[in-house]
Amino acid sequence: GAVDRLVLACGGVARDFLSIFRRSVDVARERQADKINAEDINVASGEYDSSKREEFKRDTYSDEEGSLDAVFQKVRQFCLEKVNSNCFLLNKDAKGNDITQIHELVDLKLLHLIRSRVTVKTTRQGKIYEAYMLDLSQYAGSRKRRGLEIVEFWKPESSDSLRRVKLIFDDGEPHAG
Repeated sequence: GAVDRLVLACGGVARDFLSIFRRSVDVARERQADKINAEDINVASGEYDSSKREEFKRDTYSDEEGSLDAVFQKVRQFCLEKVNSNCFLLNKDAKGNDITQIHELVDLKLLHLIRSRVTVKTTRQGKIYEAYMLDLSQYAGSRKRRGLEIVEFWKPESSDSLRRVKLIFDDGEPHAG
């Protein structure tokens, strides 16, 4: 599971892959292990959050930092506290400042676009959504969330896990369903 977890942790960013991998080696050595496991990746990813936060501050203008962080906290709370999942869906046709800022958070590597076209079962037929993942650093490491549903979107058998109405993000409120 360590390789899958490392790929998930880096969000497709080569620099993050190398940094998290390097820290995972240190974590495994600290516990005197011969191999890196998924828990080592979790710890390294959680520790990498401080680096991501520094990059966030460096890469944003001071006047936009507060509003970007507010949207990020809204998404984070939605994922971790309301729907208990690492992923969320955003209506592909949605417009507005929060949507623009979610796209900026992808550029800042705090959110990751995982699928550009998702349909939802049941009541939302005909609407197209984009699927996003909250960065692993937000729920791994020393503050790993117990019972958090990790949607393994890269596995074909888990595609239905992304198609649930409850994952639709709309002003931070989950939808019934």
